[in-house]
Amino acid sequence: MKKLFALFLLISSMLMAEAGNAEDSSTSSRSVHIVYTERPVGGEEDPEAFHIRTLSSVLGSEEAAKEALVYSYKTAASGFSAKLTPQQVEEISRW
Repeated sequence: MKKLFALFLLISSMLMAEAGNAEDSSTSSRSVHIVYTERPVGGEEDPEAFHIRTLSSVLGSEEAAKEALVYSYKTAASGFSAKLTPQQVEEISRW
């Protein structure tokens, strides 16, 4: 998998409210981050599928990745915004 550019930006706390009421501390500490990535090689893989696959590698499942994904950026930049805990941010920044 291509290495991710580890640039994360915190989005307003209003987006955090979109995550809903969390049931445990692991989800309650999530906030929305923007993750910039390289574009998928060859342009054959759908960018959103690439973003979900990237998130799945950190979150453990495709279902968790789809739940965390807020938006896939495909035109001017390649990347996605997702609801992540501080530990997940640290892990995905190593890609």
